[in-house]
Amino acid sequence: MQDTSPRRPEHVGAEAELKCDFRTAVNHQWKTATSTAGDRGDAMTTRQIGWMIAAGVVLVFLFEMFGTVPAGYRGVVLQFGAPTGQVKQPGLYVVTPFVQHVAKVNVQIQAYQTQAIESASADLQDVHTGVTVNFQVDPGRVVQVYSNFRDEIVDRILRPNVQETVKAATAKFTAEQLITQRAAVKQLADTILAERVEPFGLHVEATSITQFEFSPSFTQAIEAKVTAEQNALREKNRLLQVEYEAKQKVAAAEGEAQALALRRAQLNPAILQLEAIQKWDGKLPQIMSSGGAVPFINVPLGGTKSVP
Repeated sequence: MQDTSPRRPEHVGAEAELKCDFRTAVNHQWKTATSTAGDRGDAMTTRQIGWMIAAGVVLVFLFEMFGTVPAGYRGVVLQFGAPTGQVKQPGLYVVTPFVQHVAKVNVQIQAYQTQAIESASADLQDVHTGVTVNFQVDPGRVVQVYSNFRDEIVDRILRPNVQETVKAATAKFTAEQLITQRAAVKQLADTILAERVEPFGLHVEATSITQFEFSPSFTQAIEAKVTAEQNALREKNRLLQVEYEAKQKVAAAEGEAQALALRRAQLNPAILQLEAIQKWDGKLPQIMSSGGAVPFINVPLGGTKSVP
């Protein structure tokens, strides 16, 4: 069977093969050049990344090795999370990187406030008490405090003991005494709270009672009593003033009477004549009645006798 399909000229086939070979060679050269440039770029990028990683590792080591403890804190040294017993003072410290860590514990005087702790007085009156406690973690026992409580010592130790202290202290006094003897209540609360929390590494600086709130009926009764006492005291002071004024008048009258009696006792005839002589101006009367006596003739002076 004869082949009837058209035949391609031989020179056309050779030219097509030559073009194909040329394109193949160009593509190969381009790929080789591109690959070489990419390899060089990858090499440079890898080197830069390596330097950056090395610098980051060094910085991390430095950050892990050095640190500071601020003023008012202590640093508890931990090794793989466990306390070593070492304590860093405020300032710069150095530890082993990735092995040791420093946990900071606040040893400043801090204030804990609570309001409306419900309790009962000795006479069974409901009392709501507000308290402020100034406390401090013992700087010499920070390892113990951190090991046992971490940063939960206020919630686990201080708060429940403050509540129990307030209830124990207010139960020792009547409702009226809680008001009139506030200093004694505070002193008792200081003593009870210190005994409760110091075994755990807390030191109580001061306890302040900021508020006593009673039931409305008791508050009204206290106000009425205070008002009655103030009125009675006012009347008593007024009575004392009247009595004092009366005593002053009596004393003045008695003084005048005594002075008058003393004056009368001193007024004898000789003294009367002496006073008259002291008051006389030395002139005799110009007109004298017949048979009248000449004044002072019969008065003895200096022991001399009168002329008959």
